[in-house]
Amino acid sequence: MPLFKTIETEPGCTLLIWKVSEPEADLARGISLRPECSARLSGMRSEIHRRGFLSIRHLLALKGYTDFDLTYDEAGKPHLSDGTHISITHSFSFTGIILSRQAQVGIDIEMQREKIMKIAHKFTPFREYRSLANDEAIVRKLTMVWGAKESIYKILSQPGLSFLNHICIDDFTLEAAESTGRAVFHGLRADFRTHFLEFEGYTCAYAIRTGESGSA
Repeated sequence: MPLFKTIETEPGCTLLIWKVSEPEADLARGISLRPECSARLSGMRSEIHRRGFLSIRHLLALKGYTDFDLTYDEAGKPHLSDGTHISITHSFSFTGIILSRQAQVGIDIEMQREKIMKIAHKFTPFREYRSLANDEAIVRKLTMVWGAKESIYKILSQPGLSFLNHICIDDFTLEAAESTGRAVFHGLRADFRTHFLEFEGYTCAYAIRTGESGSA
């Protein structure tokens, strides 16, 4: 079983990461799906997407859930039947979930790739990263910032929410591997703690919601 990592981030909050290395047939074994999810799986043309989809169900099983406990709202945000907060991510060879009984949470896994420098201006003021030692460090930090903003976006799940204009991640060092952030949108402010993991050329970012206020 390629459970790659389990982290108890804080009381009642758990992160699990799966390294997708098994054949699809092995991942499908023992997994029961709701009819709509079975149809969704059958409609996936990419094998890596199907394998990732199935591996998520194995991660759920490790925490006592099945596909029948998981639903999605109109915005595509996942929910568990017992009210536990959940967020889901998948990127090539890795998938992950984060669960919290109390705080809202979001997670994102991204492969570290140089092309992120070409799109950085779309989600963060790129000039802030030019003081880093080299392109590798820039790619690492940009990937962390993107993952943190994606995690916050997943929590809020609001149409029109802009990575560049509405979500801010406070500056941090690569060594610290954590930060704070906020989203200000439609007159509301939401605050978050963000954390980062790096492994095998990938970055995992996750966010935990810490507060909300009505002042921008």
